[in-house]
Amino acid sequence: MKPAPPAPSSARVEPRFRDVVECLDQGIVVRDQRGRIVYANPAARRMFGQDVSPELPFPGTQPRWKFIDERGREVPGDALPSAIVLRTGEQAGPRVLGMFDREARTLGWVRVTAMPQGNGRNGRPRYVTTLYADVTGLKRDSALFARAQSLASIGGWEWDTGRDRLYLTREAKRILGRDPPPANRDALLACLVESDRRRLLQALEAAVERGRGFGLELQGSRGGGHPFWMRVMAEAEAHGPLSARITGTIQDITRQKQDEETLRVQARTDPLTGLLNRDAIRAELAERLGDPTQSALAVLYVDLDRFKIVNDVLGHSAGDRLLTAAARRIQAVVGSEGLMARLGGDEFLVVCSLADDPGRAVRMAEAILASFDASFRVEEEEFAVTASIGMAVAPQGGTSAQLMIQNADAAMYASKRRGRNGWQVFTPELAAEQQRRLQVETQLRNAVAHGEFHVVYQPQVDLATGRPVAAEALLRWNNPALGVMMPGEFIDLAENTGDVVGIGSWMLRQACRQLCRWRAQGLPLERIAVNVSFRQFLSGDLAEQVAGALAEFRLPGEALELELTERVLVEDAPETNAAFAALQALGVKLSIDDFGEGYSALNYLRRLPIHGLKISQLFVQGVPDNASDVAVCEAVIGIARSLRLGLVAEGVETAAHRDFLIGRGVRIGQGFLYAPGLPAEEFEARFGTAAPVT
Repeated sequence: MKPAPPAPSSARVEPRFRDVVECLDQGIVVRDQRGRIVYANPAARRMFGQDVSPELPFPGTQPRWKFIDERGREVPGDALPSAIVLRTGEQAGPRVLGMFDREARTLGWVRVTAMPQGNGRNGRPRYVTTLYADVTGLKRDSALFARAQSLASIGGWEWDTGRDRLYLTREAKRILGRDPPPANRDALLACLVESDRRRLLQALEAAVERGRGFGLELQGSRGGGHPFWMRVMAEAEAHGPLSARITGTIQDITRQKQDEETLRVQARTDPLTGLLNRDAIRAELAERLGDPTQSALAVLYVDLDRFKIVNDVLGHSAGDRLLTAAARRIQAVVGSEGLMARLGGDEFLVVCSLADDPGRAVRMAEAILASFDASFRVEEEEFAVTASIGMAVAPQGGTSAQLMIQNADAAMYASKRRGRNGWQVFTPELAAEQQRRLQVETQLRNAVAHGEFHVVYQPQVDLATGRPVAAEALLRWNNPALGVMMPGEFIDLAENTGDVVGIGSWMLRQACRQLCRWRAQGLPLERIAVNVSFRQFLSGDLAEQVAGALAEFRLPGEALELELTERVLVEDAPETNAAFAALQALGVKLSIDDFGEGYSALNYLRRLPIHGLKISQLFVQGVPDNASDVAVCEAVIGIARSLRLGLVAEGVETAAHRDFLIGRGVRIGQGFLYAPGLPAEEFEARFGTAAPVT
């Protein structure tokens, strides 16, 4: 068997023909039976913009190139002339095909002819030679070329710089949408918006002077003012200023730009309210702070008060409607004087300039609060929802977007702590307070594990006899870095962080352990009172913790009194209702601490198993001289008596306080007149004999 003849190569092409083939301006490519390229002349390599070598598949199977027919339809690789010859052994072509370069986004036209060469043993040609002739110039103005360009939304153009004449294909004229179509450079520039005119003019001048091609995305307007976007590609053939020609393509990318704009808007917009979202407002704020002409501004952080009640009672759908209504009210105040965004949940942000009106932020904050005076109606229910606003003013309130938002947030929380339905400006003093809170939060995290808490006990006495009948357990925190702190300095923070659940559990066991010891010593106390946080109710296992502590220290349920805040009543979460029922079954006493200071939800007193009320020391301190405090105390006493609830007065510090309370029928009280909070040992020393306190 004879070996197959070697494949032709540039080394084996006869010398007298090689120079001719190498110099031809037509591309010549030779392939073997597998379709692999074994030879390509320089014109072919230039045409395909690559080094055509045996390692590369022939064009048509590469992702870079897309071949189309004269009607604009894609031609698959197995339908190209060279593939047909390899399959049939017969000449294919000549055929005109469009070559679309996906990387450069340019379209050229070639006349392709493929011929078999040599006979193989399997009846197929040993090689196929393909000739590529560039006919782009001939096709420029033909109807079929225009059709293919139209299908791809790509038009062709040529600018004769010497005569300042612009030639456009039909599709290019359609894209520009001018009647008559632009016939010179200035007419083309007039189709564009002002900023893009300058960009295209600079690119054209660079192409003329330096023969530099370009690719630009430009915005313009068609006849009637309809906007459009186009991608302009150009190649320069500069032979001097008077004879240069610049050719290229114009592609309509209006739909693509519209889709991009839709996605951009969606990425910047809160889907519920249609306002800017957190990322968008932060970017806008950063841009203004970076511009000295716009950096005099303020940030208002708006948080709705008691929004959670609507969400919990009526559900998230109703909550969303309330948020939308609240957003409309705030937006009506802001109008064109600022930017507004929804940060998430029930939090909104307003950015406003102070350059022309230094008082704008304060005026806007007052107007926003006033807009919430009218109640909201949701699903036939009316809700009185207010707002708390924190304000940060540059540069004192921050020099970066993140810092200004953070400081406005801190000021908003300060406003809430002060009583809600108000506004607060961020100040250096508030910054120091914020730093202190951060330190407290950091130290609080491990305070229980490090044994930093201790409990003191304040006696609750019979006001008429002075004998102690119970004790309230009061928490104290002695931190090595922060010193001794009262609950008012850290309990609210512990509520926010959730640490109050672990602290409350620890304190419950400490109080039960101490009462067990005192009873074993014969100290005649009816019960011990412990403050319980709203968060402990939500934890879901409060009743189990109480039952475990009572069992561990062998105490009956009535020996423990849990003091609750009014928030526990008003929030009315399913977890709290379940906890109430379980605690009632244990026989534990439940009382409302500082009754009258907060929500005063009288409706809940009728249907929940509340056993007692505590008159706040805020009101007791004003009796008997302050008429308002007298009226509040008498009202609370009347409510307790009508509902047959127990009553304890806090803050009894003088004989006048004591006498006023006794005169109104209040039997039990506590306060400095009898004793402050005492360590367990001192409590035992003072009250171990059960002697009256004088």
